[in-house]
Order: sequence, then structure tokens, then C-alpha cells
Amino acid sequence: SHLLPAIMKWEKLKPPEPDDPMCCCECDIYQYGCCCDCEDLDEAFNRWLKDKPNKNGCQSQVLGTVIDNLEISMIPVLVLLPLLLWVAALHYLLGITILTTLPGLVLWYYYATHRRRRRTLFFLTLALYSLAYMYYLFITEILPRGGVSHLQVCTVTAGMILTIGFLVHTKRGPGFVTASLPETHSQIQEADKDSAHLNGSIQPAAEPQATQATLTGKWSKCPVCKIMRPPRAGHCRTCGSCVLRLDHHCVWINSCVGQRNHRSFLLTLGVFVLTSLYGIRLVLCSLCPRQHLMTALFYCPGVYSQSSTALCFTCAWYSSIVTAGLLYLLVVQVLNISFNVTEREAQLALRNKTGQSRLWGLSSVAHLSSSTSCLLTGCIFICKLYC
Repeated sequence: SHLLPAIMKWEKLKPPEPDDPMCCCECDIYQYGCCCDCEDLDEAFNRWLKDKPNKNGCQSQVLGTVIDNLEISMIPVLVLLPLLLWVAALHYLLGITILTTLPGLVLWYYYATHRRRRRTLFFLTLALYSLAYMYYLFITEILPRGGVSHLQVCTVTAGMILTIGFLVHTKRGPGFVTASLPETHSQIQEADKDSAHLNGSIQPAAEPQATQATLTGKWSKCPVCKIMRPPRAGHCRTCGSCVLRLDHHCVWINSCVGQRNHRSFLLTLGVFVLTSLYGIRLVLCSLCPRQHLMTALFYCPGVYSQSSTALCFTCAWYSSIVTAGLLYLLVVQVLNISFNVTEREAQLALRNKTGQSRLWGLSSVAHLSSSTSCLLTGCIFICKLYC
């Protein structure tokens, strides 16, 4: 009986144990988390420490897990992309065939090797590699031909640097909803009430409507995360977290687009599209100086007489296809902002039949009594986004 007080005292001083221990593969800051597949790796290392032979297939499972997590499956794509562009430069018929089927081949390879993954660096790696390869050809093939000034080279280089810089800023995070956010929200509301009570007046009417909507909006509980989230927040199944003002999950940056990185995401798209269009113009003016810019992309006589000029012309077509896709995404984003809706809200409105598609399907908005008020709200939102 005299041991009971000592045991109770030890129970109070003993550090608390976690309810659900976290594995290294679930921790984002663990530097070796990419190599973790708990059951396979633990069994393999235990057998290695005990000097026991591996089971049949155990080594191959561990090797396959490590290869899968280290994105080694990207190596064939990075090798085949320049090879396919070189083959497409041999003849214009080959160019048409390969450039037409290339998006389908990329998607087929992605679903064949990455369909079990929720998050992957496949598209981000492919995009950065394509950007670096196009810039390499511009420096090594177009610049020695002449006709490109140092100012134009500096402009293209600055556009590349700004695109990567905005991309890095976008990758910092979309703004995840944390468990402490509701408590912070209630503290802000209490502080506002106290200040209004001390001043003896209500807040001015010039207070932004978006701020008042955030303070007075109805919070909801996420059925997956089990945490309270503010209005317009949504749960991303790919990231496994709730995001503030979730727009969509972009596979090209391997991250969600939300409240904190929406501006930098739009800047990344805008700067890349402008830089790419300017670079394509410089390439076409160098390869086809006698042709008009609009017709040089479709008809450039003598461009297939040399392998270097044919490769640059094919890469100009490749860049045009990629730029057209990102330009479409940029236009959709701008239209959604003009209607003050996110991509997630637009898709939910169409799915629930509470909205309608506008501008030939480029944008979807909810049914409103006045389109003028919707556009006015969207203009205010754009001013807040860029100011």
C-alpha cells in the first residue's frame, strides 16, 4: 500500500504517450520518409540484422517500394522526350503524328506507373524538364544563328527565373485548415466585440464585405478531418487535408491551389505563358525570317533541310501545344475570379444543378438574380487578389 502514492506520482510525471504513433512515412519533415514502407522495410532490415535469408520476393518488394517512392519511373520519360522530338524533326508527317499522339502517350504511361499514387512529381518533373530543354535549345541553336539581341535573351531568361520563382512560392502551401483555427477565429470575434463595446459604436460600414462574411459565415465540420473549417474551405482527397478557399488540386505543381497560393499560381501561369509566346516568336523569326509570324508556324520552307532547324521548329510546335493548354487554364481561372467562384464551387454547382455553364463552358456560376452584382463582386475580388 505504501507503493501506491509513488506509483501515482510517477504516473503524473511520466510523459504522455501518443494515442496514434506516427510512422516516418507519415511525417512530412522526415528526410528518409520517401524510402519508408513499414512492413516490407522493417522485415527486410530485421532479417538482415539477424543474418537470415530473405523470403522469396521480399527483396524485390522492398526494391520496388524504394523505386516507386524515389520516382525512378520518371527516367524513361525524361530520356524518351528528347528522342521523340528528334524523331519528329526528321519529317513533317512524323512531326504531326508524334506531336498528336504525345499527350496520349504521356497520360498512358502516367496511369500505367502512377495510378496507385495520390501525390506524384510526375507532371511537375516533366514540366520543369521540358522548360529546361527548350531553354537549352534556344541558347545552343537559336542564339548562334544571330538575329537575337542581348536584351531579348535577357527577357527570356528573366521570364524563366520569374516563372520558377513564382512556382517555388506557390509550392509553399495553399493554406491548410488547422485544429487551432476555430479557436483563433473565436478569439478574433471576441476581441472585435470588446473593441466595439469600448468604442460605443459598431464597426464602420466601409468594412470589406469579404471580411464580414468570414467572421459571420457559417463554419462546418469536415466529415473526414473532423475539424471545424471556415466558409469556402474544402477537403482535398489527394492531399488529405482541408484547404482554405480551395480552388482545385493541380497535378502540374503537385499541390493544392488555395487562399495562400492562388495569387502566385496565377502569376506563374501568366509569366510562363507570356515568356513562352515571346520565345516562340523569337524562334520562328530566326528560322523563318521571310514568313509572317502567324503563318511561319504552319509553313516554313527549308526548315527541314538541316536537323538543327528542324528540331527547333518541332520544339516550337511542342511549346505551342503546352502553352495553349496553360493559356486555357489561365483563362478559366480569370473567368472564375470575375464571377467570384472557385473551380471547386463551380464544379459542385454543376453537379448539384444549382449553377449554369457560361461562355461556352469556360466558366460555371450559380444562379443569381443579377449578373451585374456578380461581376461587381468579382471585380472587387480581383482587386483584393492583386493588391
